[in-house]
Amino acid sequence: MTTHTPRIDQELIEAATHVARTRCRGDNHTMAAAARARDGRIVTAVNAYHFTGGPCAELVLIGAAAAQGIHELDTIVAVGDRERGVVPPCGRCRQVLFDYFPGLEVVVGRGEGVRAVPVGDLLPETYVWADHQLDADADG
Repeated sequence: MTTHTPRIDQELIEAATHVARTRCRGDNHTMAAAARARDGRIVTAVNAYHFTGGPCAELVLIGAAAAQGIHELDTIVAVGDRERGVVPPCGRCRQVLFDYFPGLEVVVGRGEGVRAVPVGDLLPETYVWADHQLDADADG
């Protein structure tokens, strides 16, 4: 039996780390994310923290990618400022990432344990939004 271990996209981690180091300043921007588009391009973003809540870097990245005409992402990683390294997505981001990109690989872990895993693996008993939408033509 052969097990498939996805290759870690080191360039993606380096891109997110660079953005975290150079663009995250103070408490408003503390996380950076980078994603690889299906066509190979890398998109980056930072979170927009506010005391009323605010979008995580992964969610800002989805909008930034769409603004650049990128609608298919293969891999994503989030990195914390102040050299915190790879940080796994929060629950809300896991769900949104799964809904937008069900085949997405997410880089998680620390040190030698850094690995890429399918976004669905980060959500036990995954809720699939599309499965719960009512058919507009169905009789109720």
